[in-house]
Amino acid sequence: MHNLLDPAILFFVIGALAGAIKSNLEIPPAISRFLSLYLLMALGLKGGFALSESGLTADVGLSLGAAVALALVIPWLGYGLLRRIVSGFDAAAVAATYGSVSAVTFVTAVQYLENQHIAYGGHMAAAMALMESPAIIMAVILANHLRQTSPPGLPQNRHGSADLQDAPNKAGVSVGKILYESFTDGAQLLLLGAMVVGMVTGESGKTAMEPFSGDLFKGMLAFFLLDMGLMAARNLPQVKGQSPLLMAYAVLGPVAHAALALGMAMLLKLPTGDAALLMTLAASASYIAVPAVLRFALPEASPSLYFGLSLGVTFPLNILLGIPAYVGFAQAVLS
Repeated sequence: MHNLLDPAILFFVIGALAGAIKSNLEIPPAISRFLSLYLLMALGLKGGFALSESGLTADVGLSLGAAVALALVIPWLGYGLLRRIVSGFDAAAVAATYGSVSAVTFVTAVQYLENQHIAYGGHMAAAMALMESPAIIMAVILANHLRQTSPPGLPQNRHGSADLQDAPNKAGVSVGKILYESFTDGAQLLLLGAMVVGMVTGESGKTAMEPFSGDLFKGMLAFFLLDMGLMAARNLPQVKGQSPLLMAYAVLGPVAHAALALGMAMLLKLPTGDAALLMTLAASASYIAVPAVLRFALPEASPSLYFGLSLGVTFPLNILLGIPAYVGFAQAVLS
């Protein structure tokens, strides 16, 4: 309940209500893009300043290793489960979406930890960056395999059967190209670059940038969550008519992923704040980076399926209920 009284979360609710009643409230795309870049830059600076103070330790390496392991295990498990519900291409796309991460969910969790005065490691921003690409690469490999193993002229439809079509199979997408685009993505470069700036400048840089990365952060996050609320409400109709099993995956899958992350954090004895952020990352689903890549890499998959589930169902649940639950479980188990 405390999370629902947070101003940023309340602005998300306002946006969702405005979208649900089809209000003409709109955030221009250019402003939305600016806000997302600002949040990533500010987050990178905060992480860099924290790393400058703590240094690169064995605990940092453990957290980053756990993040990469989750980024590989979650889409692999998701594909194996979803393949029983939808076609191979849709299963690969949804698994990639839920195997990757949501930067806005992570930023909201960071703000929640700060409001609760719970310490966390600045390196967790790097963990977020590392978790973005593995699921995309896995989806591309799976899609290429499906194209090669499907009989010519009989591509799989969304229900896993075959439809007669005259068009030949789509050529496989280069994993190297996807790798290049993932690691040169502007948002990711900005995040990592800002982190490096924070590490290099340290305390003096933190003092100089405090009005930018500190005082403005909360208001910018509230404005961006207003836009996210609008988007979530307007994309929710895309999931109407989907299989109840898919809806169950969108709700329960993130919970299972968070539980997997908590188990890994217990095994590695991670600090409470780092564990909560790892759980948040594991439970989140991408609705920006991954869908943008999948439209090119997996044109056979249905965008309304993976985009609608991640933004219309999972994102609101994580913002409103998930984050405080993940933090509460981490505190109960690790404190």
